[in-house]
Amino acid sequence: MRQQAFRGILRLEIFEGEHTMNAVVLAITGLVAVFAGYHFYSRFISEQIYRLDPDFETPSHTMRDDIDYVPTNKFVLWGHHFTAVAGAAPIIGPGIAVIWGWLPAFIWVVVGTIFFAGVHDFGAIWASVRNKAQSVGSLTGEVVSHRARTLFMIVVFFLLLMVNAVFAVSISAEHVRVPSSVIPAWTAVFVAMVIGVLLYKVRVGIMWPTIIGTVILYAVIGLGEVFPIELPAMIFGLGPQAQWILLLFFYAGVASMLPVWLLLQPRDYINGIQLIIGLGILYGAVLINSPTIVAPAINSNVPASAPPIFPLLFVTIACGAISGFHGLVSSGTTSKQLDKETDARQVGYLGSAGEGALALVAIICATAGFASFGEWEAMYSEYGNGGIAAFVQGGATIASNGLGLSFTFSETLLTVMAILFAGTTMDAGVRLQRYIIQEWGTIYDIPILNNGYVATGLAVSACLILAFGATPDGQELGTGGMAIWPLFGTTNQLLAGLTLLVISTILVKLGRPSRYTLIPMVFVTTMALASALIQVRNLFAAGQYVLLAIDIAIIICAIFVMLEASSALMRERRAAQTAAIFK
Repeated sequence: MRQQAFRGILRLEIFEGEHTMNAVVLAITGLVAVFAGYHFYSRFISEQIYRLDPDFETPSHTMRDDIDYVPTNKFVLWGHHFTAVAGAAPIIGPGIAVIWGWLPAFIWVVVGTIFFAGVHDFGAIWASVRNKAQSVGSLTGEVVSHRARTLFMIVVFFLLLMVNAVFAVSISAEHVRVPSSVIPAWTAVFVAMVIGVLLYKVRVGIMWPTIIGTVILYAVIGLGEVFPIELPAMIFGLGPQAQWILLLFFYAGVASMLPVWLLLQPRDYINGIQLIIGLGILYGAVLINSPTIVAPAINSNVPASAPPIFPLLFVTIACGAISGFHGLVSSGTTSKQLDKETDARQVGYLGSAGEGALALVAIICATAGFASFGEWEAMYSEYGNGGIAAFVQGGATIASNGLGLSFTFSETLLTVMAILFAGTTMDAGVRLQRYIIQEWGTIYDIPILNNGYVATGLAVSACLILAFGATPDGQELGTGGMAIWPLFGTTNQLLAGLTLLVISTILVKLGRPSRYTLIPMVFVTTMALASALIQVRNLFAAGQYVLLAIDIAIIICAIFVMLEASSALMRERRAAQTAAIFK
């Protein structure tokens, strides 16, 4: 029996007319590749390219204020960084992209994590730490030009706008769909604040708050099943999803103003622990149950609504392969908390590896968690379907079959997991928007924008306008925000390309090899620009004129930043060559 099972794992099988395979092969192959990348490739990048110095005094020490600049234990900081960058995006993106088949998504996640995402995130932390923890937008002003900085920060602001709007819509939709998720998700906020006080004010060790906090978070999942929370059907003309969006942005605004030690750090840390446990549950269930991937490796019968796989695959899966948002977190919050420069490898590259593992299991859940190819095909009858819903449904089925957990408990657990990730991204996203608005206040001498409350209010207001404004005609307010996803992915990848170009310019200036950042930059930027141009046509045809205007503005800004940065890169290269001649 065991021999038959083992042979079944290793061979490709025919299932309802489609080539399928055992999910165990996919899981093991992907995990081994990603963590081998961390062990070998990140060490090479650390020692030969970025050349980390254990004696370098980081901004968390030189600029310490115990609000934004706080020297932080590398495990706690990894938890913050991991969950802030992961969010729900490595679930949503792969959960949508498997409509083209599991193989393209798998290859892009694995290759992207090793050679693109890790180098990008790691490099953004390093570059920021070496330049007084400046954000990648501000850093562009010094490395490239002041004009490039202005345009870069516009792209950044648009990206954060879309991140926060998309995740608010996603969380609100899951709260409405799975009301048992409400109590566990919001309990996490209070648990995190207690942990923050215990760690930083009471000065207790990290072990017991971690254990007790984790136990509480899993215990209240059962409480959520007993007491599901549903908002009124209508308040002032707003349905339940719109009500949740308002509550979420009120929370995110308040959270963005609190010291990082009180909520952001401990929430991200405890969510990181949850993520590890959640990944353990899913991967463990996969290994025990050995589910069959019922989706085709390459889908030759995609719905008419689906755009072409090339280049849209590379923007649909952003987080989980490479993401410009990671550069904002790396240079916006993480760099301000890095205790030692050598911690950047674990925090940055390993954080990306962990996100790759999440994207990989999302692919497995969205392709192996269905009883048949027909059931899977019904889920993916339209482009944009799947996402969190496919992850939760498929993952709950795998966990239930593999570990004997009830489907309802598994569904609630995975929904809460996705919500918490999205929530931590919103916490960081609104805070980063505040930073940008305050930076604009300094740059353009507008004192009122330096006020934290004003900057936060403007950030939240802009996000609300987009979250509600993206609702298509005929739909309930606040339910159409996922229409933003393709544009978010495009902007995300353009920003990643621009960040890699800035890092490459710094490397050239220092006389170090730049091809390890330039090659990923060229590929990602090319795919993103091609996708942006395709979306101009699609958004115009769909009558989404607000998103169309944003798309055009982003394309123009990105092209000009690219030209400015390329000019700076060539200038630094010529200077290095001249210096070498006259040595």
